[in-house]
Amino acid sequence: MGKLFFDKVTILGVGLIGGSFAMALKESGLCGLITGCGRNRENLKTAKARGIIDSFDSDPASACAGADLVFFSTPVGSFTRLGELIRPSLKKGAIVTDGGSVKGSLVYEMEKLMPGGVRYVGGHPIAGSDRSGIDASQAALFRNAKCILTPTKDTDRDALSDLSDMWTALGACVIRMSPERHDRIYAAVSHLPHLLAYALVNSVAGADPEFLAFSGQGFIDMTRLAASSGEVWRDICILNRENLLEAVSDFRRKLDFLSVCLEKADGASLETEFINAGNLREKMRETIGQD
Repeated sequence: MGKLFFDKVTILGVGLIGGSFAMALKESGLCGLITGCGRNRENLKTAKARGIIDSFDSDPASACAGADLVFFSTPVGSFTRLGELIRPSLKKGAIVTDGGSVKGSLVYEMEKLMPGGVRYVGGHPIAGSDRSGIDASQAALFRNAKCILTPTKDTDRDALSDLSDMWTALGACVIRMSPERHDRIYAAVSHLPHLLAYALVNSVAGADPEFLAFSGQGFIDMTRLAASSGEVWRDICILNRENLLEAVSDFRRKLDFLSVCLEKADGASLETEFINAGNLREKMRETIGQD
């Protein structure tokens, strides 16, 4: 790890992920100066006052000038626009990566935006919280978390190796897969659950808003994701909509089957479904080590 050091790092979007990334880099001794950039100047001032970043700039192109590493941590819907803005100021040899929850065609679009000598590698640390903003940042956020890197045939192998080493140093378990496979997987295990959480809360409130006041811990646990940023998840759902629509269709078929079981008062089939799901949940918990 001795040779891996970034003199200047620029983070576009200093919220939960961006702020945690800055803190983790500093704690691991992998960087010199960190410049933050974002829409909320007060947020950037807070990040600087807390020592999370060393400087800030409201202009993305200026913030990225001279950076060895640029990390996108804004809503994914803004990636290509920001890429166009910073393109002229990216220095040769720089690495550009991100923490976005959608890869797919976005990776190829970002690759095309990079000027000669600038290397882009798509990334997605599987870490987060229903809390957002700089106040939720923590250096330990990525420890023992998966981090997906999504190389293509055009990905620079040295940049890929450097980012793998970096994420490993931050405590993450690095997994490489294609952008397409990433989006199929996370449509099912991440994007669909968020969509369902939003729908469930709105469905109950639509029946009678007072019902929500009687929620127990089960409902609260199941709908935790509904507290996530609407702006962030709007972009994710739209950009991965084809995979997400397929996941919704799969879920609808399972829900329709359960509806038929209820109509027929088919307790045996319901119990079989519940037991099967419980067993799968237990295996999943054992595999990933979380409740």
